[in-house]
Amino acid sequence: MKIELPKLSDELPTRNFQDIFYEEDPELEMCKIVDSVFENETVSRARLSNMVIKNSRFNHTDFQNIDITDVVFENCDLSNANLSKSSIHRVVFKNSKLLGVDFTDSRFGNVQFENSVLNLTTFGDSKLEKVSFQDSSLKTTDFFNCKLKNIEFQLSNIDEANFDQTSLKGIDISTSNFNTLAVAMDDLKGCKVSSYQAIQFAALMGLIIKD
Repeated sequence: MKIELPKLSDELPTRNFQDIFYEEDPELEMCKIVDSVFENETVSRARLSNMVIKNSRFNHTDFQNIDITDVVFENCDLSNANLSKSSIHRVVFKNSKLLGVDFTDSRFGNVQFENSVLNLTTFGDSKLEKVSFQDSSLKTTDFFNCKLKNIEFQLSNIDEANFDQTSLKGIDISTSNFNTLAVAMDDLKGCKVSSYQAIQFAALMGLIIKD
């Protein structure tokens, strides 16, 4: 699957994330953010675009209704941040921590999560299209009632993830690992799994497998 990468300017001046409060509207664009600490803040309907954000922390910050387009997050910590009702397009999260992030009722398009931690993150009632989870941990992550289209789970841990009322048709989880999943049998139709995973699902259904 080909995912559109963030469209970034060749030269991005360095700024501090606190500068978002000095704009007429809460907006930052065409800049680089490095070593910024923006924790326990509240900034509603913010807009981030054409940016690279590195080594920064946004723990427990309320970003509800945020619009993020053409942004790279690298080595960032957004744990327990509120990004519900957000719009996230052409964005990369690399080597980042998103433990317990609230992404409910959001829209994702051309987004990559690489080598990142998304344990206990909630995507409920969201629409995800062209989203890739690579070498990431999604333990007990919640995908309740999501619309998934062109989604990849590559070499990731999806143990105890919740896909209740979410169709996995056409979704490939064959290279990822889990012990249990919360998913209805009907929603598994068309899901691409490995032979080992097929045995796991059979066991979860209560089947007794004999050679």
